[in-house]
Amino acid sequence: MADSNSISTDLVARLAAFGLSRRPLREPTILDAAECERARITRDRSYDGRFFTGVRTTRIYCRPVCPVHPARAENVRFFPSAAAAEAAGFRPCLRCRPETAPFSPAWNGSRTTVARALRLIVEGALDNDRLGSLASRLGVGVRHLDRLFVKHLGASPLQVARTNRVQRAKRLLDSTNLPISEIAMRAGFSSIRRFNTVFLEVYQRSPTAIRTARRDRAREASKLQAP
Repeated sequence: MADSNSISTDLVARLAAFGLSRRPLREPTILDAAECERARITRDRSYDGRFFTGVRTTRIYCRPVCPVHPARAENVRFFPSAAAAEAAGFRPCLRCRPETAPFSPAWNGSRTTVARALRLIVEGALDNDRLGSLASRLGVGVRHLDRLFVKHLGASPLQVARTNRVQRAKRLLDSTNLPISEIAMRAGFSSIRRFNTVFLEVYQRSPTAIRTARRDRAREASKLQAP
């Protein structure tokens, strides 16, 4: 197993949304609601990636630095990870883009098992294999692995894997002109149909609609810059 200093830049980027730091593992920092609320209202950048805010009225979750006017305190929930927010039925904000949350020490897994599991998932361990295979590689039982993930990330390994695939696809949609079918394959989906279904569930928009909106914004920006 490679040490933290040998993690590739690409893997670092993909781990970011789960709050996994390259710093030495230590006990997780637990943020209380009052602390999260202060960070949310002030858009404190030092908390970006440390938690996510779900807005009950819109069913959208955001980063603490989201530029949208903050929702009323009684309408929000706080989550330790993007996967936890999605597991609770919230979809990612298209303004602050949770999939691009920066690295932070928010989670800093308290157990090497969870850190190893998360790295393997981000590398695609659950794209084709079953959860039992991942648990076996880690030398633990499926139920124990499930409990560890819920404890530290607020979501199961399968939920984390699904979020990772969708975020991987969203980054490719935003940064490349690859065909949708190739994006689905590169993101780890078993079929284009499955990709479209899951992406629509998470974003409430199809991959094609997301890409079209991006191109429309680019055209508008080009017109504004024209002499």
